[in-house]
Amino acid sequence: MKHAKLSDDFIRIAEARHHDPFSVLGRHPSGAGVVVRAYIPHAMEVSIAEGNLALERVPDSDFFEWRGPAKSLPEHYRLIWRDTWHHEHIAHDPYSYLPQIADFDLHLFGEGKHRHAHNFLGANEHEVDGVAGVLFAVWAPNAERVSVVGEFNHWDGRRHPLRVRPGSGVWELFIPDIGHDILYRFEIRNRNSGEVLLKSDPYGRRFEMRPGNASIVSPRSTYAWSDAAWMERRASADWRHAPMSAYEVHLGSWQRGWEGEFLNYRELARQLVDYVVRMGFTHIELLPITEHPFDQSWGYQVTGYFAPTSRFGAPDDFRFFVDLCHQHDIGVILDWVPAHFPKDEHGLARFDGTALYEHEDPRKGEHLDWSTLIFNFGRNEVKNFLISSAVYWLEEFHIDGLRVDAVASMLYLDYSRTEWIPNQYGGRENIEAPACPATNGSVSPISVCSTPTCLPIRGRSSSSWALNSVRVWNGTAPVSSIGTPCSFPCTSGCKPW
Repeated sequence: MKHAKLSDDFIRIAEARHHDPFSVLGRHPSGAGVVVRAYIPHAMEVSIAEGNLALERVPDSDFFEWRGPAKSLPEHYRLIWRDTWHHEHIAHDPYSYLPQIADFDLHLFGEGKHRHAHNFLGANEHEVDGVAGVLFAVWAPNAERVSVVGEFNHWDGRRHPLRVRPGSGVWELFIPDIGHDILYRFEIRNRNSGEVLLKSDPYGRRFEMRPGNASIVSPRSTYAWSDAAWMERRASADWRHAPMSAYEVHLGSWQRGWEGEFLNYRELARQLVDYVVRMGFTHIELLPITEHPFDQSWGYQVTGYFAPTSRFGAPDDFRFFVDLCHQHDIGVILDWVPAHFPKDEHGLARFDGTALYEHEDPRKGEHLDWSTLIFNFGRNEVKNFLISSAVYWLEEFHIDGLRVDAVASMLYLDYSRTEWIPNQYGGRENIEAPACPATNGSVSPISVCSTPTCLPIRGRSSSSWALNSVRVWNGTAPVSSIGTPCSFPCTSGCKPW
């Protein structure tokens, strides 16, 4: 494409490196009227549906403009275009909409105090002035440009660049007239190196079956729960003094189909509940069913902290699994992994071209034993991410408790390493990652509810550590009534810290 006659703003839009696409695209004042500007690669002709107003192509480009009186144009106009394949499209212009994320949400997010960040980050069905679509948003503070790419724009990063919300590092774009079940990713250009990364959505609620890794826009659930009796009993139960017997299970290996295929959550529920009831267990403890790319990790190297793995079906299928357990008086505990994450290129690793979710220094940011990266618990936005993940599973899926994996590795800076960086007091304790909500009353990665409690149990990650896992129970006792984690009996020499 020739750029000799185009302005610098136009060139940066066309080369997918403009930091503020809303300053160029959409409707803007122009003299006594307005100009409407669109950038649509592969478009042959473009018009505004309301009034059949034809846009003129800017020479030697894929920009189109219309100029005229403001009164001729509704606030949210629709564009009609015909592409080079002779397909006709019609949709509202995404660049005619104001920012959608509330300033208060961004404020809480920046302070590390937002426990429902998934309600505005990721891909959420959204409606503006009666127009339905999807609000895409992602945290990428070191990006020069962020775009959402997917089936709806031929995976072209030039088509839908997002707007940045100053001071927050959050990028957002409301795309009207698209719905759920579409594939998408975020394309991120680093502002210093110019490196372009293609990333899955950290807050994605559904993903392609591996080896695919695209996120899928998930609709709001309309699942009709039938576990009201269980939930009511749970709220008033004296669970700290009740007997408990948990059946630990990895769904991928517990049962397969006749040809070795994975079973659906619904089929697994029917078979597993029958077995657990007959054996006399009170709870099922699931090895991680959060989305993960590598089967042999058994789910402990997570890339989708808000998504039940697609190996066994859709999110509502997993809701059925939990629901059926509750209907048969079986509680469900989920193994949850906030300590570390894998290095897969499509995941959280160097998400915007920098060490964003992890530490830059490998002495704090890498588990050499597991070849994984350690969350930067000192960063508020990372705390929000993990807390929101925990809240999401407890609220959206009625999970009864979380077993937090690899807690010792979170607590101690010298865990399984010879080279390490002491805390500001010269000690080995990771002060940024308190492992229980009872610790100093601070907000920690697993302080997820106003009334959580935690039950330490023996973990399996290393016999040389006293505490290797923690259970966060979706109960009703106030944190102040718990005391130290060892208010509960436990094994393996559990000790307070």
